[in-house]
Amino acid sequence: MMYSSHVRLPFSPGDGYPDPVWVPVIRSARKTLALTLKPDGTLLVRGPLRIPDAEVTAFLAQKESWIQSHLAKQRDAAEAGEPERLTREEIDALIRGARTDLPARVIRFGPAVGVSWGRITIRNQRTRWGSCSAAGNLSFNCLLMLAPPEARDYVVIHELCHRLEMNHSARFWAHVARVCPDYQAQKKWFREHGPALMKRMFG
Repeated sequence: MMYSSHVRLPFSPGDGYPDPVWVPVIRSARKTLALTLKPDGTLLVRGPLRIPDAEVTAFLAQKESWIQSHLAKQRDAAEAGEPERLTREEIDALIRGARTDLPARVIRFGPAVGVSWGRITIRNQRTRWGSCSAAGNLSFNCLLMLAPPEARDYVVIHELCHRLEMNHSARFWAHVARVCPDYQAQKKWFREHGPALMKRMFG
């Protein structure tokens, strides 16, 4: 069983929005409230069947800071416009650079991680910055050449650490932190800038 209704957003999200803003609420057999901000800037709440509107409104009020922050990011991205697509020549140049740069980083950090590796491949992948196979073969995205050197280091170390743990467990991240103490900052960089880089390749 599922049905929908609307509740009024208990604050103003700023310019470009009507007053009031009505947020759709999809009620179903789920047990918790969840909030989604769509790419077009609209909000959606999913919640339990019998949850009162007042509780949904209170939930939205608690999320005001998160909502305003993410709306601001969407506005900034829209103002910045679409990133310029790379030409075939530029992609080829990135691949050539990556074939020298990234293996050198593997050679540098492999002993620090304490592992060996197999074949190193450079690709223009759609969703991944790097990968490590069970056989120890490494693959890296040529778009890494558009990232800062410390971000490239992080991806190389990340994949090398999969030679120790083929998962993302606490032990895996402990290995990463041992060789790359600022890995959280590099993960943040990819969260903030990675999507724009991928769009330069694939649109």
